[in-house]
Amino acid sequence: MQALLVIDLQKGIVLQKEFDETVNKIRWLIDHFKSKGRPVIFTKHIDDDPESNLYKECEGIEIIENLEEKADYVVQKHTPDSFLKTNLEKILTEEKVTELVICGFNTEYCCMFTAIVAADKGFNVCFIEDATGTVCDEETYEMPGLDINDFVGSVLNWSNIVTVKYLEEYQGEL
Repeated sequence: MQALLVIDLQKGIVLQKEFDETVNKIRWLIDHFKSKGRPVIFTKHIDDDPESNLYKECEGIEIIENLEEKADYVVQKHTPDSFLKTNLEKILTEEKVTELVICGFNTEYCCMFTAIVAADKGFNVCFIEDATGTVCDEETYEMPGLDINDFVGSVLNWSNIVTVKYLEEYQGEL
C-alpha cells in the first residue's frame, strides 16, 4: 500500500515566500491519493519557542487553505524527523503502508530527515523533489548558486535508498 506524507504544509512556513507552484503540485498529489483511496497523512510541526513561526499558540501552525480536511491523519511533531516521538509509524503499520511518497516543507530539514528515517525503517520512499520547498536559500547557507531542492534531491538519489522524482516523472508512471 502506498501513502502520501505531506510534511508541514503550514501557514508559518508557506506564507514566508512565493510557493504557489510547489503548493499546486502538493495539491495535485493530495487529490490523486484521495481519488485512489490511499492514505494521506499530514504532519504539523509545533514549536515551543514563542519567536518561531510555528509556535504552538499562533496561527502559523495551521495547515494552509483548509487542506487539513483532506488528511486521513494529522501527526504533530516537534523535530525534523516525523517519526521521532510521534504515532506516524503506528499509522503506517496499521494502514499496511510499504511505500511512502513524500512532499512538503522544508526540503533540507523535515522532508530530507523523514525520507532517510522512513527508508531506514524499511519503507520504500519516493521523494517528489519539486513538490518540496524551503524558506531557506543560498544566502542562508552562504553558498552562492546553491539550489537546495536539487542538492537534497541529488544526495537522496545518490544514497540509493530513496527514489527521487519530479512530479512529472511520477505522473508519467501512473
